[in-house]
Amino acid sequence: MVTTQRLEDRFGRVATDLRVSLTDRCNLRCSYCMPAEGLEWLPNDALLSDDEIVRMVRIGVEQLGIREVRFTGGEPLVRRGIVDIVRRSHDLGVETSLTTNALGLSRMAEALAVAGLDRVNVSLDSIRRETFHEITRRDRLHDVIAGLAAARDAGLGPVKINAVLMRGVNDDQAPELLRWALGEGYHLRFIEQMPLDAQHGWSRDGMITADVIFASLEAEFLLTPAEEPRGSAPAELFQVDGGSGTVGVIASVTRPFCGDCDRVRLTADGQIRNCLFAREESDLRASLRAGASDEEIAERWVIAMRGKRAGHGIDDPTFLQPDRPMSAIGG
Repeated sequence: MVTTQRLEDRFGRVATDLRVSLTDRCNLRCSYCMPAEGLEWLPNDALLSDDEIVRMVRIGVEQLGIREVRFTGGEPLVRRGIVDIVRRSHDLGVETSLTTNALGLSRMAEALAVAGLDRVNVSLDSIRRETFHEITRRDRLHDVIAGLAAARDAGLGPVKINAVLMRGVNDDQAPELLRWALGEGYHLRFIEQMPLDAQHGWSRDGMITADVIFASLEAEFLLTPAEEPRGSAPAELFQVDGGSGTVGVIASVTRPFCGDCDRVRLTADGQIRNCLFAREESDLRASLRAGASDEEIAERWVIAMRGKRAGHGIDDPTFLQPDRPMSAIGG
């Protein structure tokens, strides 16, 4: 691995964690992400090909110091070439991970592990069938449970679960979800709902904050800070009842961790986003398809990172939600 440049912004932060969206499509319709009827998907010719994705990952690894690659969506498991993309990325010598809703994980976990995938993060907001159905608009909880078990059995651990609490929907279920996750050996992380829904219906007043999450958990569990450095990891980790199990809370809105951010994002249509909440993107797909060299693409990527802002700005009264929803940006 030969690194000639770094993805450093004006504030001295260096991106080493690349999030790669493989598709904007999803087979769920989570209410905090998109409307029931879904969205207008990107046309196939707008999406990066498998080879183009791997080339971008290779440039990031070999020339720009990327050390970790996480594949996201939409739902990345609906991308036909995902196993080969994971294998080719793993062969570059980086840690690879996947954020998924786990619907297809029971049939793909073993193949992904053989391809070199290191671990998975699964989105799951409730283990009650009726609540899961209400949130996702799909009766597929059993498939998620099976996918989680398959990931654990395939050695894709630690298996992490990401949960979002919503007022009047599942905000009373945090202890129940944690108790279940501990029993299954999964690592649960609660995430504050972020303003990334396609409907632009997010409101600060309706958001379940980290403080509320902690209060709900501490009513039933003893939480003590886990003794590990936080670094650029977003979750505040706690040991549960003095045991080996932990729970994390990611306060993306009320306790932002922008000063430690080491991430950069590549969308499924080849745009570089230097922040999840950026309102501007840098088009590298055009350079790829115009015959630019690896060095030229790397230089344009470096320039894109220099425009990164000091923080996401959600607390600023002038904050504007990104035009693209999470499904199109990639987590």
